Amino acid sequence: MSNTKEGSDMAMTSEGAGPRDPATAGGAGHGGRRSPIVWQALSALLLLVMGGIHLYLVLNGVGGMLGVLFVLNAVGALVLAIAIVVLRRPALLVASVLSVLFMAGTLLALVFALTIGLFGIRETLDFQLVPTALVVESIGTIVLVVTTALVFQLRRGARRQSRGMSPVGRADRVGQG
Repeated sequence: MSNTKEGSDMAMTSEGAGPRDPATAGGAGHGGRRSPIVWQALSALLLLVMGGIHLYLVLNGVGGMLGVLFVLNAVGALVLAIAIVVLRRPALLVASVLSVLFMAGTLLALVFALTIGLFGIRETLDFQLVPTALVVESIGTIVLVVTTALVFQLRRGARRQSRGMSPVGRADRVGQG
């Protein structure tokens, strides 16, 4: 029975569908290319956590202009998280670049508020969820950079294949130069 299963997996791989094993979804497959689906899911999760932190702070006392900005942050994080999961290339590349900028901008705003102040607001590390936000936004920025790089790499590979070129830039057929 294991020979039948192996044969069906091999047939699926040779047809370009890739193995159905979830463990390989973010790794090898698709002829040596990497699938960004695991990174997309992780990116979306970190965007949602970041937005959730800001929404939690609004619901627990942060008001005024900062509260409005936090609500906008939560909405933006939700929209971008959905886009990261739902969209496909090339729109996925745009969504992932916007997500990196959004997450890094949020992190930078927090660092400014902690150091020099931002819009007249001076933040401290002992305020509610500030250390958590620093960690989530730092990790989120790194994960989103990796996701964006993978999506960009897949886009370049797809473009080369559509021109009849292998990923290293050589012609796939003999006799082409």
